[in-house]
Amino acid sequence: MRILLFSGKGGVGKTSVAAATGLRLSEMGMRTLVMSVDPAHSLADSFDVSSSGLFHSRTFDPLRVAPNLDIHEVNIQKEIKRHWQEISSYITSVLRTSGMSGVEADEVAIFPGMEELSAMMYVNQFRREERYDAIILDCAPTAESLRFISMPATLDWYMKHVFPVQRGLFKAVRPIANRLSPVELPTDSYFANIRDLYAKIDGIDTILENPQTTSVRLVTNAEKMVVRETQRAFVYVSLHGLTVDEIVVNRVLPEAVQDNFFAEWRASQLHFLGELETYFNPVPLRRVPLLQHEILGLDRIRAFANLLYPDGANPAAVTRTERPYEFAKGNGVYEVRLRLPFTEKAEVGLFKKGDEMVVEIGTLRRHIGLPTSMAALEPVRARLENRMLVVEMKEAAQ
Repeated sequence: MRILLFSGKGGVGKTSVAAATGLRLSEMGMRTLVMSVDPAHSLADSFDVSSSGLFHSRTFDPLRVAPNLDIHEVNIQKEIKRHWQEISSYITSVLRTSGMSGVEADEVAIFPGMEELSAMMYVNQFRREERYDAIILDCAPTAESLRFISMPATLDWYMKHVFPVQRGLFKAVRPIANRLSPVELPTDSYFANIRDLYAKIDGIDTILENPQTTSVRLVTNAEKMVVRETQRAFVYVSLHGLTVDEIVVNRVLPEAVQDNFFAEWRASQLHFLGELETYFNPVPLRRVPLLQHEILGLDRIRAFANLLYPDGANPAAVTRTERPYEFAKGNGVYEVRLRLPFTEKAEVGLFKKGDEMVVEIGTLRRHIGLPTSMAALEPVRARLENRMLVVEMKEAAQ
């Protein structure tokens, strides 16, 4: 199964690009699902799914919109009833104790990460069932997308380091604490729900980090603020072990537009197109022109797909398998190599904790599990060379 994630700054056209990619793959004979992970869904609108209201309840589960093509907009209220009941009920009861009304408590009990984890459960489920040949993920704007891709590592770390201690502690103090506290501590069913949820995404990190299976496509516009955010997203995605195999530059002014009104805009776009080529080389750029109309309905999505993938190009083709980080050994020295373009040395911090190396860039932190042969080593030197952070590891001095 092929998984393609489309991410980028809000408003750059991710949904249209994801929809067009899904339609092209379905028309090539692949059983395809386009799934929206953005809480502000617009996927059904893109396909012009008929509805009597603002919210498309028909897409809360996969909905067939064309031969071989389903769309799915993850609905968190429905997912709570399916997967999060014990956790949500406990949080709601705590909030009600604090004085919140029932409706307010139900809304606040939707904590960050529920949508992302629910989407991952579906991806893992559909993979195990072999229901689809390709899954296209229309991700939320960049910050939420980063939370999505970091979720497996974050949950894995929690389950290994915090969950056993927390569960054991609560079990020991619960009888006494429940007599003294105005709020009852979570029951064993609460922790069992967390364990079951973890089991449902087990293995998804391996799938996401395999470039033969999963690729990230960053959608951008040729504008300064958008380009800078795309650069940051590239660093963060790479740091989390996923492979970016394409940059889609959307809404490029066509050559036919020569009106003086657009002269400054054209010059600015040309400048940032040049920057994009320089920054992301050797990752290929795909340019898509600005259109005269909204991309709504199958006919317009199909026309957009022909611009996005001309000459019968296959969107599912594996074009780049260069891993974001790797482990190496030479002349008795072990090295961890991380590709970190657009990063300055002063922005990088790192330290070793147990059998993990922790890399910090700005506010982002990534725990990189070390192989057994390197787990007992300590970082002794780090350098940035040719867009790569190289960390030398040696045995600690006795």
